[in-house]
Amino acid sequence: MAEVKQVEVGGIVNQNEEEAVIGGNGEDRENGGIENEDENHNFSFKNFLWHGGSVYDAWFSCASNQVAQVLLTLPYSFSQMGMLSGIILQVFYGLLGSWTAYLISVLYVEYRSRKEKEGVNFKNHVIQWFEVLDGLLGPTWKALGLAFNCTFLLFGSVIQLIACASNIYYINDHLDKRTWTYIFGACCATTVFIPSFHNYRIWSFLGLGMTTYTAWYLTIAALVHGQDPGVIHSGPKKLVLYFTGATNILYTFGGHAVTVEIMHAMWKPQKFKYIYLIATLYVFTLTLPSSSAMYWAYGDQLLTHSNAFSLLPKSAFRDVAVILMLIHQFITFGFACTPLYFVWEKVVGVHDTKSLCLRALARLPVVIPIWFLAIIFPFFGPINSAVGALLVSFTVYIIPTLAHMLTYKSAQARKNAVEKPPRLLPSWTAMYVVNAFIVIWVLVVGFGFGGWASMVNFIKQVDTFGLFAKCYQCKPPPAVAPHH
Repeated sequence: MAEVKQVEVGGIVNQNEEEAVIGGNGEDRENGGIENEDENHNFSFKNFLWHGGSVYDAWFSCASNQVAQVLLTLPYSFSQMGMLSGIILQVFYGLLGSWTAYLISVLYVEYRSRKEKEGVNFKNHVIQWFEVLDGLLGPTWKALGLAFNCTFLLFGSVIQLIACASNIYYINDHLDKRTWTYIFGACCATTVFIPSFHNYRIWSFLGLGMTTYTAWYLTIAALVHGQDPGVIHSGPKKLVLYFTGATNILYTFGGHAVTVEIMHAMWKPQKFKYIYLIATLYVFTLTLPSSSAMYWAYGDQLLTHSNAFSLLPKSAFRDVAVILMLIHQFITFGFACTPLYFVWEKVVGVHDTKSLCLRALARLPVVIPIWFLAIIFPFFGPINSAVGALLVSFTVYIIPTLAHMLTYKSAQARKNAVEKPPRLLPSWTAMYVVNAFIVIWVLVVGFGFGGWASMVNFIKQVDTFGLFAKCYQCKPPPAVAPHH
């Protein structure tokens, strides 16, 4: 083992080992702090594709993970809310999400700095959000963070499976959506072999390319199609629909439940601070044009077509978009599931092992309940809003904001803070005002009104289609003429 050198970088003590081999054998889990970008590693094609810990890798991970299948449900949200509200709330929640992702990154840096000053070594251990809360605020906050994060990531994975089945149906409708869910559940189970976020370099890069193609396909296809004859844009006309759409947008920009794991996969995690904001600005170039164009072209038809693909005419371009989104949803499934894999590994005691096969075997039970829930609740679109209101609102908005306020409530904590307030908000008082506003807004509008609306809509889907629906929002089979 090479000699370990302690190097102070931006408040975090990085442990740089010359022989740190970051690979698929399990050793990559220390990566948030092992390697330094200035180290000279022998170039290899495997390293280029597999070993990502740079600022660019983190940006691709954030941008790729943020949009995914939500891209296909945003036009549905626009039909519920109207064009103006849809655009304003996308920008508003995008900025809110970027701010709370920044707070999470600050708390991670604070926690890691404190622990490393105590001599804690994170070799073969991935730091997770609930551990940050435990270290800074105690076991009650740990339990709160663990419960909300795991539940959200569980349903986030469920949504990816539902989306896979919903999308492939528009290429091949010989099988119903429930059967496709069985098939894709088995395919997505292979993500157990991807050790950590450090190994998502090529997938994140490809994933963002896929959503970029799909977004611009939706935009161009809608504009080429033009407005449907007699198209109606009646939204917003019902409060239930309005707040259901709003919570879907809240969900869209609440994809930073994996921020801590992405940071830990970085060679210099203290550089993460503004990455999520820059990723969000790019995501705006995908979501705003596509959802606006689709709503302009199809209007109220989207109220009964939560998947944007369902209204577009069949073509080679659409088939390519569907296939690319299927691959991307596989990637996003891995993104959502990997933190759950880490938690489960720690529970069963295999997180420290270097055996990839043992870890993969231990992870398999995590996939089973996800598979089962996707079959029970196949409601593509409405489930996004329910998860957004009941889980995302707390997981990535309220809890991180309150945690930041409590961590730095004392003058001593503020004085010794590793990360000082940003240039845009140079005073602690201003940060407290912004944080208090976010807590109140998300609690009242996101969780309160959003929770009410999304659950009313969700229950309506259950009453209309039933649990274990065989083919949610599928076209009815053609009537068979009676035989005489």
